[in-house]
Amino acid sequence: MMSPLPIWLIVTALALTALALVWSRWPVWAKILLVVGVTTLYFVADRIVDARTGWPSVSTLPPRFALLALVAEEPNTKQSGALYIWVQPIENGKTSVAPRAFRLPYERDMHSLLGEAMKKNRQGIAQIGTAEPKAGPKGYSWLRPGAEEQAIKVRDVPVPQLPEK
Repeated sequence: MMSPLPIWLIVTALALTALALVWSRWPVWAKILLVVGVTTLYFVADRIVDARTGWPSVSTLPPRFALLALVAEEPNTKQSGALYIWVQPIENGKTSVAPRAFRLPYERDMHSLLGEAMKKNRQGIAQIGTAEPKAGPKGYSWLRPGAEEQAIKVRDVPVPQLPEK
């Protein structure tokens, strides 16, 4: 679920654009530039708002992450279901400061995999995960919904080995 921009912002931008297009004496090229600029600004603002708010991200998971929490919303007649996971990206062998929530489409196998990982997490066995892009056709991925599917694997964090004395 993407976070929508506030409706007042959309209505204000549309009203100002409509006023400029109808009542101004600007040349046609300036009006076309205005329409393209407002449209681009909408998508940029939507991306910024989505990244800043607390909504779960629908973007791809980081390549390596520490699994922190899971909430499963099983599918029913009204909803398709989702898996909400909170992860902390791992970069250069260390976890980053800020955890992030992600929304994954519900899959029974993924639910059981992540559920088992969370049981181990509650027992004090930290879990580390990897996310790799699934193999598929190359090309215009933005034309194919779900083209950014990932193969997710979760395992126990290895116990650090201390050197002998």
